[in-house]
Amino acid sequence: MSLEVQFQLKPRLVVRSDGLKAADIGSGRRAPVTMALALAIHFDDLMRQGEAANYSDVARLSCLSRERVSQIMRLNYLAPDIQVELLYLPALPTGKYPISEAATRGVANLLGWAAQRQAWMDLKKSHGVA
Repeated sequence: MSLEVQFQLKPRLVVRSDGLKAADIGSGRRAPVTMALALAIHFDDLMRQGEAANYSDVARLSCLSRERVSQIMRLNYLAPDIQVELLYLPALPTGKYPISEAATRGVANLLGWAAQRQAWMDLKKSHGVA
C-alpha cells in the first residue's frame, strides 16, 4: 500500500531593505562578474590540484581561449573582501549588475589591496551601487 500526500507551500513575503523580496533572493540569474570570479577560483583549484598545468590546459579543458582564461584568472588578484562581496551578490531577475567584469578586472590590475579597495569604492559610487 502506498500513500501519496500533495500540498503547496506559500512562501512568506519578506521585503529586505534593498527592496528585494525574500522569494527573489534565490531566484534569477547571477551577475556575469560573479560567475567569472567563481570560474577564476575553480580554474585556480584545477591548477593547484594538478589537473591543469597552466592556462593552456585550463583553456583546453574549459573550451575557452587562453586569452579569456587569462582575463578570468585576473579576478583572483582582487582583495579578498572584494571577492566575497562579488561572490555574495544576490541573484537578480535580469542578472544584470551595474559594474561590468571588464571594469572589475581594471580594479584587479591595481597592485595593492588598499588601492583596489579605493578604486572599488569609487567604481561603485560612480555606478550608483550601495
